[in-house]
Amino acid sequence: MKSGFVAVAGRPNVGKSTLVNALTGSKVAIVSDKPHTTRHEIRGVYTDDAAQLVLVDLPGWQKPIDTLTERMQGRVDDAVTGDVDAVLLVVNARERIGTGDRFVARRIFGLGIPIVIVLNKVDRLKPGHIATQMKTAAGLGDFHALHPVSAKTGDGIGELRSDLVSLLPDGPLYYPPETDTDMPLEARIAELVREQALRLTKEEVPHAVTAEVVEIDDKRVHVRLYTETESQKQILIGKGGTMVREIGRGARPHVEALLGHPVFLELQVKASPKWRRNETMLERLGL
Repeated sequence: MKSGFVAVAGRPNVGKSTLVNALTGSKVAIVSDKPHTTRHEIRGVYTDDAAQLVLVDLPGWQKPIDTLTERMQGRVDDAVTGDVDAVLLVVNARERIGTGDRFVARRIFGLGIPIVIVLNKVDRLKPGHIATQMKTAAGLGDFHALHPVSAKTGDGIGELRSDLVSLLPDGPLYYPPETDTDMPLEARIAELVREQALRLTKEEVPHAVTAEVVEIDDKRVHVRLYTETESQKQILIGKGGTMVREIGRGARPHVEALLGHPVFLELQVKASPKWRRNETMLERLGL
């Protein structure tokens, strides 16, 4: 049996989490059109009769601006220089392949392991544009393979997965066959709530929001949303509680699908000044 680990790298907002979800066939990572959505190192697991592919979804490469982003970047550096069998370098077909992509490429080419370049988001693009982007992506480094895919529609995902499996060594099952991620249940629930907060808010609020499961039982899940300022808190609550109720309505079906039964989802919003610089709180949140 083949088994091993593949790190998923790229600049922010190129579709890494959507790609991991597509490759595993399960929603293991939240997705958003906001940059820096992924904060955790998330392992997505795909298992069939012949192989187990473990994908390590990483935060986007970025210049740290606070304790949170320092820790996120440290996680990226540790993962790609650690014990992985290959690296997926993801670039966005709909944007210019430029400085940010080349910065990431410089960090991963030369690691001595295969690099697979993924040109993501090719759906609805003309063949000529895709060809031009593939030629540019090919200049990023000495790659093993280059795959144009759409993580959103699934185009090219099967071929990409097969190629990644071919790069894995013979090895054991690292996770039980039914596992789709090693992320703790409470963290997955908190992320599903944060996903809806990201979807419904804009400007500075998404980057200042995090979520934590306070209590969970068979009938009730209590999640606390944190912001950094009172003004952000009021935006998240909304007039008469409209925003926080909408967040709950959007998150509950996903939480119930994860748990496998109906629950009452109770949301609370709290301002926690400078939480992104608070080491103790970041530890508690697993960030």
